[in-house]
Amino acid sequence: MDELIRNLLALQNLEFGGQETDDTAAQVAELRGKIPPPVLGHYDRLRVRGKKGLAVVNNQVCSGCHMRLPLAVIMTLRHGQDLQLCDNCGRYLYLPDETPGVPTGEEPKPKPVRSPRRKKKSLAPPDDLKLTASPPAPLQIQIQPRLSPE
Repeated sequence: MDELIRNLLALQNLEFGGQETDDTAAQVAELRGKIPPPVLGHYDRLRVRGKKGLAVVNNQVCSGCHMRLPLAVIMTLRHGQDLQLCDNCGRYLYLPDETPGVPTGEEPKPKPVRSPRRKKKSLAPPDDLKLTASPPAPLQIQIQPRLSPE
C-alpha cells in the first residue's frame, strides 16, 4: 500500500510539475504501469478536472478540501491497510512521513522552573488602623415653588 501511494505521489509531482520532456514522459509511463487500473482511472478523472489526485492529511484534516476526517479513516491510513478516499473531495489520502519534532542528537530544553505565586494583598485595612470618620451629612435640597401665570 505504501508503495502505491509513493507511485501516485511521484506521478502527481511529475504531471503537475509543468516541465514536460522526453525523460518525464518515460517516467510517467513507467509509473502508470505500476499503478492498478481502477486507482489510475479515479486519479485521471480528478486530473481531467484540474484537481490533484492525492491530498495529505494534517491534524485530521484533508489538505484538498480542508474538511475534518473521521478517526476511522485516520487509523486505517496509519495502519496502511487500505487506500482511503476523502468523503468530501474524492482525493486519495495519505499521511506525511512522520519526522520527529526534535532532530536526533539534541535533547529538548527543559522548561524553566517557575516560582510559586505570591498571595494577593487584601484590600481591607489592617486591624490596628481604624478609620474614625463620621458618616457624611445628608444632602439638603431646596425646592422653590413654581410661579404660575395667573
